[in-house]
Amino acid sequence: MMNLDSRSCFDQNLPVLSRKAYIFGKDNEFFLEGDLSALKDEWTLLPVRTPEDVRQSVRRRPVGLGILCLGKKNAQDAFRFLSELSDTCIRWIALLEPGMADQRDILRQVGENCFDFHRYPLDPERLKMTLGHAHGMARIDCIESNGGDPDEHPEEFDMVGSSPAMLECFRSIRKIAGVDACVLITGESGTGKELVARAIHERSKRASGPFVTLNCGAIPANLIQSELFGYEKGAFTGAHSRKIGHIEAANHGTIMLDEIGDMPFELQVNLLRVLQFGKIQRVGSPVEIPVDVRIIAATHIDLEKACREGRFREDLYYRLHVLRLSLPPLRDRGSDITLLARYFCKRFAAEYGAKAKSYSPEALAEIQSYSWPGNVRELINKIKSAVLMSDGPVIFPADLQLGKVCLRTDGSGKTLREIRESVERETIRTALQKFGNNVSRSARELGVTRTTLYDLLKKHNLSV
Repeated sequence: MMNLDSRSCFDQNLPVLSRKAYIFGKDNEFFLEGDLSALKDEWTLLPVRTPEDVRQSVRRRPVGLGILCLGKKNAQDAFRFLSELSDTCIRWIALLEPGMADQRDILRQVGENCFDFHRYPLDPERLKMTLGHAHGMARIDCIESNGGDPDEHPEEFDMVGSSPAMLECFRSIRKIAGVDACVLITGESGTGKELVARAIHERSKRASGPFVTLNCGAIPANLIQSELFGYEKGAFTGAHSRKIGHIEAANHGTIMLDEIGDMPFELQVNLLRVLQFGKIQRVGSPVEIPVDVRIIAATHIDLEKACREGRFREDLYYRLHVLRLSLPPLRDRGSDITLLARYFCKRFAAEYGAKAKSYSPEALAEIQSYSWPGNVRELINKIKSAVLMSDGPVIFPADLQLGKVCLRTDGSGKTLREIRESVERETIRTALQKFGNNVSRSARELGVTRTTLYDLLKKHNLSV
């Protein structure tokens, strides 16, 4: 979610981030616009006031840098701002008001939260070098966290992955977002269909319009029509005032109709008319209202089979099925499972103010070998529970409460023990590579003692 000026230091195939930087605290009294004027020919500065400003921005284009204008009056607000963004790959450069570099507590917090700092008055050339270096390092951080091009891993939507299926999904999102047509998203429950719909909307020309969701399977059949199209005052008993329906509320934006396969058959023709003529009628009104809305439908059932069985209108199916995107179940995403587990562990620790957690090798093996019938939604709930309820800094298998019934093989005929040992070996090898074969730092990362790590190295015939 990153360009050294001397880019030859890096693999030329690494992703390149836009040369943009967020800037927080630009309104504090020591900030001078002229101090940063030398950067404007190379960098675009994006003012932000809240963490949500940042999160909204990275949904459109990842930015790897941030500049923190740190004054005595806004110091604590600034550090709270950074703590809420600790799950991102952004590298922050602090610009310190005169005298602040002498305060030990400020320096400690700068050291914990920032890549580097500069004091006023600023040295523009030194600042340019620092920004270039931070840009490159943030780029590498994102590759480690997300496994590839940050444009292809929009983690602000919790869509993280590097498996071939997910890389293809990310590419499809970008293509579909540029075409203003109906989309049908299919996949098992919990695979992230709403996240995909939101990502398509945020990258489309409708991004400035509303994004509205309606779960057709969660609303009683007798209420779906009024929820979709709204109603006029007096249309039925209890209609004490006019109500705008979900489709009208999404005008000039996008509506996601989740579990479209559960929509009653007799109401499907009303939705078909919206797609054909771009107009709706509120319940109790003869007036047709034009609407400009993109429809994204999602389902976990086989709509073609539902059409054959007479449960879903074939003409509506083909109207919805202009563009299609199928999401893979989590069990088929390979190493993405561990990647997601680490991402959500870090995110929930930051979100709930818990101490940083790591997984034991046994826990990682169990996470990787579990079948995850509830997909990403189930993984999120299990990891959140483990982060909040586990004792100490390490999450063990018992903290995950996965049970044994859904443990699986990988289709190769390997036993569960063999799968666990394989994951354990790869996890250790990854940690050693990350820390340059430093056993102490690798042991801390894995949540084991140096002695235990040496025993594991011997067990797996690994050398440092």
